[in-house]
Amino acid sequence: MGDRTMEEAKRPRNFIEEFIEEDMRTKEPRVQTRFPPEPNGYLHIGHAKALCIDFGMAEKYGGICNLRYDDTNPAKEDVEYVDAIQADILWLGFRWNQVLFGSSYFDQCYDLAVKLIKKGVAYVDELTKDEMRAYRGTLTEPGKNSPYRERSIEENLVLFARMRAGEFEDGTKTLRAKIDMASPNINLRDPALYRIKHVRHHQTGDKWCIYPMYDFAHPIQDAIEGVTHSLCSLEYEAHRPLYDWVIDQCEFSPKPRQIEFARLNLTDTIMSKRYLRRLVEEGYVSGWDDPRMPTLCGMRRRGYTPAAIRDFLDRIGVAKADSVVDAAMLEHCVREDLNETAIRRMAVLDPVLVEIENWDEGKFEEIELENHPNHPELGMRTVRFGKHAYIECEDFAEVPPNKFFRLKPEGEVRLKGAYIIKCVRWEKDAAGNITKIVCTYDPSSKSGEDARKVKGTLHWVNADDAVKAEFRLYETLMRSEESGADEAEEEEEAVEKDFVDKLNPDSLVTLHGFVEPALGGSAVGERFQFMREGYFCTDLDSTKEQPIFNRTVGLKDSYKA
Repeated sequence: MGDRTMEEAKRPRNFIEEFIEEDMRTKEPRVQTRFPPEPNGYLHIGHAKALCIDFGMAEKYGGICNLRYDDTNPAKEDVEYVDAIQADILWLGFRWNQVLFGSSYFDQCYDLAVKLIKKGVAYVDELTKDEMRAYRGTLTEPGKNSPYRERSIEENLVLFARMRAGEFEDGTKTLRAKIDMASPNINLRDPALYRIKHVRHHQTGDKWCIYPMYDFAHPIQDAIEGVTHSLCSLEYEAHRPLYDWVIDQCEFSPKPRQIEFARLNLTDTIMSKRYLRRLVEEGYVSGWDDPRMPTLCGMRRRGYTPAAIRDFLDRIGVAKADSVVDAAMLEHCVREDLNETAIRRMAVLDPVLVEIENWDEGKFEEIELENHPNHPELGMRTVRFGKHAYIECEDFAEVPPNKFFRLKPEGEVRLKGAYIIKCVRWEKDAAGNITKIVCTYDPSSKSGEDARKVKGTLHWVNADDAVKAEFRLYETLMRSEESGADEAEEEEEAVEKDFVDKLNPDSLVTLHGFVEPALGGSAVGERFQFMREGYFCTDLDSTKEQPIFNRTVGLKDSYKA
């Protein structure tokens, strides 16, 4: 381990770093971690925290981190998710040492299960799922032994071999560890090691019809690979004694060290894979990459940057206790990053036409506008100004409220980079909607040439060469009054209230307006600040003829440190 940088020295070490540094001093000066996602869905912001810790710790201490798919449950897994996970990791800026699959170790897992049977610490059980649950006991009452627990080693070996050969139906036989049905840790009450599943596997095909449980396979995989620190979320803390039991019974040395950290829970955010899958499959969102989703691909499509996500995760730090983080903090980090990196453009989302009656028909002037006020090195751009322009409907008030500094009857505003205009009259349609605002302009008031000040400056788009565009405005997928931590764990079989009832019906608003001509050819994923409107990025559905922009975040920051 090299010397800590000055910046790192200022920051207190978290408890994981303290454990690792202790191990490097007392055991071996080597760090190896792994990121073990199950390929049964897309990565979300919660996974990103684990990802950053796994890869980050290896990076910090000069070690390696492998990407290892936890593919022990083929019924829910797919190659689609395998590919998507790799894309997300690379997008966040991390690189793995190797790509591995838990299924590559199925032969070793089977051999080690046989070893445990021969040692007399594993047996084949025939209890049903419901019976097993009843025999398990409760948190306050001990369980009771299965009637099949004392089978002979020889009988267990035969039955386990027949399980592998496919002679039994799903759910009829289970290989269990023989530990202690009276243990105060319910995870040690003869946990399942193998179950029967006649399901084709996306990596091994039909080779197997029995699959190891995560709690059995994971420590074996860690030990075989040489993982030094198995970093996982807090719900696995109660599983650590089982992790160590498997390592000890399989007689691995050196032993990996499991360390747990708190999961990331965000307000107004669903992060249960089960619920996310429902949103996709039942059509509440357009797909896993819907910009309202907390998936990394959804955030990428919305315009979030890898730098902002990593900054957010760095700021929340690594804790031992679960807590709920305000989603506004994530938006704050995104806003800070985009403020520095996003070039400025003008877009009118809800347009109304302005006509300048004292401007000659067919006359145009070229207006110079900065691409970024804080970065003059990014240069200027030229837009045309003529007789007709679009402004936002809300920037005109027929009967203005107090302190309304936008356009109003006989009122003056400056059009960004151009001239001061004055409203003289307006037109309405039969429904009473304003269709056109007629103004005059002051020829001596051009920006940069006139010292006269007005209180309001409006963004605009020249109507004669404006490009029609669609704008998708996103809010939280969950109603704010329902804010809180992630729903209960995947294993939870029921919830009192259907989470669909908590969905925000206004999570997506679509508007149709106009943008500067240059934005018609913007690249997918390109990010902009639209003056006075917020930060936007070009959506993947966008075309040159019909550009589509997703609002990433607004300009207003609600986060309070």
